[in-house]
Amino acid sequence: MKAVVMAGGFGTRIQPLTNSKPKPMLPIMNKPMMEHTMMMLKEIGITEFIVLLYFKPEIIKDYFKDGSDFGIKITYVLPDDDYGTAGAVKLAQEHIGDENFIVISGDLVTDFDFKNLFAFHKEKNSKLSIGLTSVDNPLQFGVVIVNEEGVIEKFLEKPSWGEVFSDTINTGIYVIEPEILEYIPKNENFDFGKDLFPLLMQQKVDLMGCNLSGYWRDVGNPESYREVYEDILAHHVDFLLDGHKQLFPDGVLYSEKPYSLDPSIEITGTVVLGKKVTLNNGVKLYNSVISDNVVIDADSKIRNSVIWENVFIGKKTKLDNAVICNNNTIGKNVSVKAGLILAEGCEIGELSSFERDITVWPDKKIEAASIVSHNIVLGSRYKNSIFENGSVIGTSNVELSCEMATKLAEAFASQLPVGSTVLVGRDDDKNSRMLKRAFLGGLLSAGVHVHDLKSIPQPLLRYTLANSSKYVGGAQFKRCINDPRNSEITLFDEHAVRINTSAAKVIEKAFFIEKFRRVEHASIGEIFESNYCEECLDYKNSIEKCLDQVGIRQSNLRIAVDLMHGNSAKVFPTILNELGIENIVLNSYYDEQKLSNFVVMKKRSTENISKIVQSLGHDMGVLIAPNAQIITLVTDLGEVLNKIKSLHCVLYLLSITTKPDEKKKVFLPTWAPDVLEFDNLIIERGKYTDFTVEQLKRYDFIATVDGNYTFSEFNYTRDALYSTLKILELLTVSGLKLSEVAKEIDYFYYKTTKVECPQSLKAKMMRKFLESAKGKKSSHLDGVKIWENETDWILMIPNQYGEYLNLYIQAKDDVAGENLFKQYKEKMAQWIAQ
Repeated sequence: MKAVVMAGGFGTRIQPLTNSKPKPMLPIMNKPMMEHTMMMLKEIGITEFIVLLYFKPEIIKDYFKDGSDFGIKITYVLPDDDYGTAGAVKLAQEHIGDENFIVISGDLVTDFDFKNLFAFHKEKNSKLSIGLTSVDNPLQFGVVIVNEEGVIEKFLEKPSWGEVFSDTINTGIYVIEPEILEYIPKNENFDFGKDLFPLLMQQKVDLMGCNLSGYWRDVGNPESYREVYEDILAHHVDFLLDGHKQLFPDGVLYSEKPYSLDPSIEITGTVVLGKKVTLNNGVKLYNSVISDNVVIDADSKIRNSVIWENVFIGKKTKLDNAVICNNNTIGKNVSVKAGLILAEGCEIGELSSFERDITVWPDKKIEAASIVSHNIVLGSRYKNSIFENGSVIGTSNVELSCEMATKLAEAFASQLPVGSTVLVGRDDDKNSRMLKRAFLGGLLSAGVHVHDLKSIPQPLLRYTLANSSKYVGGAQFKRCINDPRNSEITLFDEHAVRINTSAAKVIEKAFFIEKFRRVEHASIGEIFESNYCEECLDYKNSIEKCLDQVGIRQSNLRIAVDLMHGNSAKVFPTILNELGIENIVLNSYYDEQKLSNFVVMKKRSTENISKIVQSLGHDMGVLIAPNAQIITLVTDLGEVLNKIKSLHCVLYLLSITTKPDEKKKVFLPTWAPDVLEFDNLIIERGKYTDFTVEQLKRYDFIATVDGNYTFSEFNYTRDALYSTLKILELLTVSGLKLSEVAKEIDYFYYKTTKVECPQSLKAKMMRKFLESAKGKKSSHLDGVKIWENETDWILMIPNQYGEYLNLYIQAKDDVAGENLFKQYKEKMAQWIAQ
C-alpha cells in the first residue's frame, strides 16, 4: 500500500504562522507535523509516499528530499494550478498503481491506529472508506451520519452552524480503491467533500464511514496549534517524545543530546530543547518546547510556550502561553500575558508589555517600553474568515487600516479582468473616505478601473451597479452605526449582490498569501470621478416608472421623514417633491457627533417623529437608517411599529392589493413569524444567505424581521427609499390608513434573544436540539426549529461568527411564549453545564 499525503494547502486560517512555512511544515515538538504522520505510517509498513504539493513546495522538498534519510521513498507531484483535493490526487494516478491506497492530510496530529481503518475497509469490501471522529466545532469539516452497517447516509461539507446535524466529521483520512479515481475528472478543480462524495452517492456507490478512536486534531488556526502542544504536554495524546530524557525534581527534559544546566535553572513539567540552546542562569522553564539556536538570557521565565529556531530572549523576560516564530529578537524585561503570537522577523524593544491574545505579523519593530494592547497590522481576524456576509468589519485605523484596505482591494481586483471597472461609493464619515482612498490604490495596481461615486446612498450605488453592464463589481464604505469605532467595507458582484461565501474565500486566500496581480505601468487602472447627477436621475426616473404617480399625486399624501443624518438626503427629498408628496424631512445633514451615539439619537428621533405625525395629521412617518436600508414605520396616529408588526403590515397591504389569480411570491428567513396567513401571497421561508440574482428574481418581495425590504419590481437589493414610497403607494391603492392596517394584525408573541455559548459547544447544542425534536414536528433547514403545536415554535441557530446562539420564539400569547422560552433556557443551561 502507498500513502498519498496532501501537503498543498495555503494555511490561510493559521496565518501568520504560515508566513514562510507551508502548514504541514509547522513544527510539532521540533519536527514538522507532516513528518510525525509519515513516520506513524512507516511504523505499520507503508514506505512509499506520494506527496501532493502546491504552496511553497520547495520547503517540503528541501527538507524530505527523496525520503531516504527517513527510510522511505517519496514521489512529489506538483500541479500547475489549484485542482482541489480530489483533483490533486487524480494527478498522482500514474504513481498510485493498481492497489488501494490511503489519503491523509499532512497538517493534522493524531494517534489513530490506522490498522483499524484498513481492517474495516477490507471487511466491508469497501470502495472508499472515510475515517470519522467527533469534534466540538465541525464547521471546517464534512459532517457525516452513518447507519449501523457503516454506510454514510448523509454528508455535508463545511456546513454553517445552522446546517450542523451531527458532531461526527470526516477526518480527511481515506482508504480508496484505484477505480474510484475514474470518477475524478483530470485537470479540473474537484473536491472530495463538495464534488466526489456527492457524485458517488448519486451513482449508488456506498461510502463507508469508520469511527476511529483516539486523538485527532486538524491544526487549522493558531488556537488549535497551541492546543496541540497543550494536549501533548498533558499526555492526552499517545505521542512518542524522542531523544535523551533528563529528570529534574519537578519536571523532565527531552533533548537530542543531554544538556549540562546550571543549578539555578528550573525545569518544571515537560520541557523539550532543540540543538544549540543556551539557557543562562536563573532561567525558569515550564511546559515549553524550544527549537534550535535559541538563547534565553538570565532570570527569564517561559511558561506553556513554543519557541521556534533562531530566537533571542533578553534578561528577565516573562512569556506565558506564547508562540514565538523564527528569527525574532525580544529585549530584556519584556512582559507577555497569555496568548501572544509573534510572527517571524520581529524586534521587540526592552520593557515592552503585551496584553492578552495579541498577534504581531511579520517583520515588525516595536519600540522600547511600548504597551501593545491590540494586534499589529491585521487585528484579530486570523481566528475566522475576515469576511462576514460579504463585509469586512473592524476598528477604524487599527484592525481596518489603510494597509489592510489596500491589500483587500488587491485581492479583490486580482479576481477581476484587467481593464474592467468597479463602482465605488461611501458615506460621509471621514474614516470611510480614508479607507476608500487606500482601497482605490489597490484596485488600480491590479489594472482595474474605478468609477468613484464618492458620498452616495448605498441603494443608489447598488441600483447603478445592477442596471449597468459597465461594472464587474462594487464596494461600499460606511461607518458602523452600532459601534462608531468600527468601519465596514462591503463588496458586491456585478449584480449588486453581496459576494457569496465562495467568492469571499477566494479573495481571502489571495489576501493572506498576498497573491496579487501587479500590472505593468501602461495597464494601471484609472479613476473616473462622478458627482452622480446622472446616476441620481436614472434612479429617480426608474422609481417614478415603477410607481403609480397619478394615484400618489391625487391622494395628497403627507409624510414625515427622519433621514437620521445619512446621505440619502442628497436624493430622497427631491424624489418626494417630484412625486407631489407633501413632506417634512428631519436630520437631513451629516452630524458625526450625533451618529457617535446612535442609540440615543434613534430614541430621540423616534419620539420626535411620532409627535410630529400626530400633531400635524400626517399620513405616515418613517425613520430611514443612515445606511438607507432599514426603515421604521410610524402610523398616522403616532404609533411606532416594531419591526415584526411593520413586516406584517406590509404583507397585509401586499395581499389585499393583489388579485387572487396573480398571487405574489414572498421570501422570508426561517426565523420570520408564520402565525398569520395572507390569502394572496405565496410565502417561502429559507436560509437568508448567499443569494444569487437568479434566486432573487423568483420573488416579488423579500424581507427580514429587521426592517429590510426588497421589492423586486424595482431592484433585487435592499432599498429603504423605494420601500418607503412603495408602502405609500400600497396605502393609496388600498384606501386604508396605516393605523387601520395595524389594527388588522392580531397580536402574538415573538421573541429574539442571544444565549452565550462557546464555539466548542455549538455542535453539541445542535445535537441536543435535534434530540429534543424527536417525536415533534421539526426542521433543520437553518439551525433546528421545533414546533410545540401548530402556532408555537422555537428556532435555534448558532451564530456563525460570535460565541452565542440565536434563539427565535413564536407563540400564540405571552404566557405560552415565556413558558417555552423558560423551558428551553433551562435545558440549554443544563446541556452547556454537562
